[in-house]
Amino acid sequence: MGLPRFTCPKGEDGKYSPHLYVANCGPAVGLSYDVIASAFGAFGEVKGVYAADESGTRVIVSYHDQSSSQAAMEALNGRPCSNLGGRSVHIQYSVQSLGKVSTTASVPVSTSASDLDIPGLYLVHDFVTAKEEQELLEAVDSRPWQHLAKRRVQHYGYEFCYNIRNVNTNQYLGELPSFLYPILERLRSFEALDHAADTSLDQLTVNEYPPGVGLSPHIDTHSAFEGLIFSLSLAGPCIMEFRKYTNGAWQEKPTSSSDVEKQISDKNSNFIRKAIYLPPRSMLLLSGEARYAWHHYIPHHKVDKVNDSLIRRSSRRVSFTLRKVLKGPCQCEFPQYCDSQRY
Repeated sequence: MGLPRFTCPKGEDGKYSPHLYVANCGPAVGLSYDVIASAFGAFGEVKGVYAADESGTRVIVSYHDQSSSQAAMEALNGRPCSNLGGRSVHIQYSVQSLGKVSTTASVPVSTSASDLDIPGLYLVHDFVTAKEEQELLEAVDSRPWQHLAKRRVQHYGYEFCYNIRNVNTNQYLGELPSFLYPILERLRSFEALDHAADTSLDQLTVNEYPPGVGLSPHIDTHSAFEGLIFSLSLAGPCIMEFRKYTNGAWQEKPTSSSDVEKQISDKNSNFIRKAIYLPPRSMLLLSGEARYAWHHYIPHHKVDKVNDSLIRRSSRRVSFTLRKVLKGPCQCEFPQYCDSQRY
């Protein structure tokens, strides 16, 4: 779950730590983070399970207290564990190293959408497997990328025009690519949706974000897309913030990411601000109020602070944003945020 920075303790005072570096353990050997958390939870409350690196075979297990990590170390180090598929894991104590973190005003970061209490927001962890993730990345990397100022994109179905923040419905690019079919099929049984929901999506935008690159606050244009927006995170993690403005819009248009950070750090009361952590392979759904009334935003950070953990972003993060193009004006229930109903 992300890439936090941990090191081995130095000196006798740092011999023990609430954090454990666990090798031969992770998604690449068939062990999900939930399974790992459950196995180590037998020794105390687990604060989080994080990827120790990009291999998928080493993780950091963080406890709230040192006594729990000691108990887990004594019971599991070098011994086969039935709750971990019979694997023998190799454990060392670890401590979190300090990294450069943005000094902008912080907001508590949730790992579950239900904690945010934003109607219509859902997050499913491990929506795809590590193998499926790799296959999806290979599929897009075999196709041409379009270069923007700070990131690369691909469009399927319809091209999203960034200058007007809309699509040209008269320029159809063709059906969505076949590598997406398993994802589309899985979305039809998305637990958060009722049977009447229309999941016949016809537009895909693939974004590749290098470290430190994010997105300015925005609501996907109401008149461009219908009411369901899915976003699949691949290759790396990020924090996504949500902001609801009392006047319905983000008035100022900053010219750089530093301007965005400055505005966010300014103490004002014209918006509500919440944040969620998006791990690799997770699927986010924006629907209802979350889609129509809340701006979403990815901070321009290289290191994110998720509660008490520092998580360094990967060398790349790739997102698949799936939508259905709207034919006609938007008739949503949020006119103060709607371009079809405000003008």
